[in-house]
Amino acid sequence: MEKCIEGMKVVRAEEMTRIEKVSIEEGASDEEYMLKAGEGIADRVEAFIEERILEKCVTLLVGKGNNGGDAFVAGTFLLNRGFHVEAYHVAAMEESSPLCQKHGKGFRGKFQEVLELKGVLVDGLLGTGFQGVVKGKLQEIIEKVNRSKLPVLAIDIPSGVNGNTGEAAVAIEATETLYLGMAKRGFFVGEGYNYVGQLRGIDFGMDQKYVKEATGVGYMVNEKELPTLLPPLKRDRHKYQAGYVIAVAGSPGMPGAAMLSCLAALRAGAGIVRLFHPEGMEKELAPSALELIRTPYKWGDDTPILEEAKRAKGCLIGPGMGKGEKVRAFLEALVPKLHLPMVIDADALYHLKRFPKGAILTPHHQEMLHLLGKDELSHDDCQTFADEHEVTVVLKGAPTWIFHPKTLPLIIPKGDPGMATAGTGDVLTGMIAAFLSQEVIGREGAALGVYLHGEAGEIAAKEKTSYDMIASDLIQALPSAFQKLFSLGSA
Repeated sequence: MEKCIEGMKVVRAEEMTRIEKVSIEEGASDEEYMLKAGEGIADRVEAFIEERILEKCVTLLVGKGNNGGDAFVAGTFLLNRGFHVEAYHVAAMEESSPLCQKHGKGFRGKFQEVLELKGVLVDGLLGTGFQGVVKGKLQEIIEKVNRSKLPVLAIDIPSGVNGNTGEAAVAIEATETLYLGMAKRGFFVGEGYNYVGQLRGIDFGMDQKYVKEATGVGYMVNEKELPTLLPPLKRDRHKYQAGYVIAVAGSPGMPGAAMLSCLAALRAGAGIVRLFHPEGMEKELAPSALELIRTPYKWGDDTPILEEAKRAKGCLIGPGMGKGEKVRAFLEALVPKLHLPMVIDADALYHLKRFPKGAILTPHHQEMLHLLGKDELSHDDCQTFADEHEVTVVLKGAPTWIFHPKTLPLIIPKGDPGMATAGTGDVLTGMIAAFLSQEVIGREGAALGVYLHGEAGEIAAKEKTSYDMIASDLIQALPSAFQKLFSLGSA
């Protein structure tokens, strides 16, 4: 039974505007929307301050549009809860939107004549409709905010970020973005992801029928559903039932990728992992995990691999195999004969042009450009590739996008900048292969692997730092990542 791993819908900025307008034309109240949004923003600001044991002091950065009105409403709620709240309004009141004017006039906190940043900052300067480049006074304000290093909670989108393209020449560096209704495409493309910080949705009261009617560009993953994907543990199971992975990886002089991917598969739950590697690598592979079975093969002879494939439940192919022509010939002959769920990564993506139906491909951006035969990457092209080849494409990055045939993509905003280090992709390959061997296949297996991989990266960065973590740290962090996943299921 397929799980509902599609979470919040992601839309273009103008689609959010359109669907909100339709709802108002059909009887909803824009002021009621603002009041509920403002209350939700105030709730999150209050929780943020309590979590970090900060002073109950807030500075509102208020623009002239309805984002500014949201900020005023949130400020009023916070004032009524005993917070010290000051507002800096960048525009004259009469130049502001009607609702911004109304709630600005009703705001009883202090108005700053000259910007003085205090406490937690609430960014209500610009909305999702902003395009172009911030200049002049607004640029000075944004640069001052970023220099302050104070925590910033942005309303709907960090000011200066384009809600569609993610372009951001000058923009607020938000600690959190409190998006209203649906997430915006600009959070996840261009420079947007560098500015949004932690994403949190705020319900402003729009009926769910409008959310369903909205045209989306993708979905954020429904993380609370992910724990249900894990197979149940039976007390009498044996290692083959736990999941048997075969790996075709490594080459003389490049043992590391194979060892990382295989150890990750073991740590992600596979009961048995067998690495098929070229002859002559025995000494290089000696440091690998004691639990890993290592089986050499001769170039051109895939018989032992095919025999074991009859028993295995999952397969990974590609890490560290090299780009030589004999590798190409070997893979082109082998892969069509493998009839089991597989992850194809790294050098196998360089060599292969055809892929088995249902395979999971895990390219980074340059590898995806190679697959597409193009110089510029577009998500539409990635989706077309997944549709035409009938494969699942995991486009690794920050965030990672998962393209699956005939469905909207999944977006998984997990991970840490420290994961930009050699070998982390090999770890992901092994993890996904482990889930395939446990019969969590296709998009579900990919999503579970990507999510836990990102969670492990975040944990490793906290235990080490984003500057000094390495790929094997993710494997060490996997037990903690699984614990956090289990907690989602019990929440």
